[in-house]
Amino acid sequence: MRVVQATRPGGPEVLAVVDLPDPSPEPEQVIVEVAAAGVNFIDTYRRSGRYPVPFPHVVGSEGAGTVVAVGSDVSSVAVGDAVAWVAGSEGSYAERARVLAEQVVPVPDGVAPDTAAALLLQGITAHYLVRSTFPVQPGQDVLVHAGAGGVGLLLTQLAVTAGARVITTVSTEEKEALSRAAGAAEVIRYDRMRDLTSELPAAVRELTGGHGVHTVYDGVGASTFDASLASLRPRGALALFGGSSGAVPPFDPMRLESHGSLFLSRPTIRHYTATRDELQWRASELFDAVLAGTLDVRVGARFPLGGAADAHRALEGRATTGKVLIVPDGQA
Repeated sequence: MRVVQATRPGGPEVLAVVDLPDPSPEPEQVIVEVAAAGVNFIDTYRRSGRYPVPFPHVVGSEGAGTVVAVGSDVSSVAVGDAVAWVAGSEGSYAERARVLAEQVVPVPDGVAPDTAAALLLQGITAHYLVRSTFPVQPGQDVLVHAGAGGVGLLLTQLAVTAGARVITTVSTEEKEALSRAAGAAEVIRYDRMRDLTSELPAAVRELTGGHGVHTVYDGVGASTFDASLASLRPRGALALFGGSSGAVPPFDPMRLESHGSLFLSRPTIRHYTATRDELQWRASELFDAVLAGTLDVRVGARFPLGGAADAHRALEGRATTGKVLIVPDGQA
């Protein structure tokens, strides 16, 4: 089978398509014929060496497809089932993936494989942020950075459904239109700002009667962190769930006091899908919302296996909207 390997730590150029033997399942695993694999920033962190992983490794931890083989101890999944996963895979940028059975979730009839692959990681991230990390309450003002990105579009929709007034940040006119279509009440164009750290909080406070927002959901990291803290009202909360612009440097916790007794969390998906029941609950609510027509999943770009390097360049270059997928060659 053909897979995409990261051959060594580095940029997108280290990604290569190679042939490997078809996998066979261990007792607690399933083999899935991959219909689509999600492209995520965590893939780029692992490829670059920012997150320590062995090299070479098959890239990707999210996907959707059809089960073609099951291990001897697997009873929850059968050959022919449509499934999706967000962890437990030995690499999703592949024609076939070997996945832990406890990490796959059934994809209901009516949800296309592309949608399932585009939804799970970013959708669950949005779900735990809005429902669990700092739960959104009706009437709150919240700020979502990268509002036209994969998480941003889903998070905006979930927060609006929960009763929030959502303010987003974006960098282009096209992204502003997408963010507003997802339900953003206000959109701030940070590409028009010379000093994000001072101008963004001022814009947020102007939109909130001088108070600031109740919560900031920040997946950008280094370039937005200071502005995020300064955009919060007293006793507000910052969920720093990613670092697409780089890691936030160490800082003095007394800044949380000086900005108004703020709350700060650095959540990650593995702690919010710690049990299969929790994984199933979050995935089921997302799939139900898709089927009900209340959650729109945007696939912004599709790349073949041979285009994985271009997919990473597009993601890291902020040239994408919605979800980026890797699909088998000839189907992109």
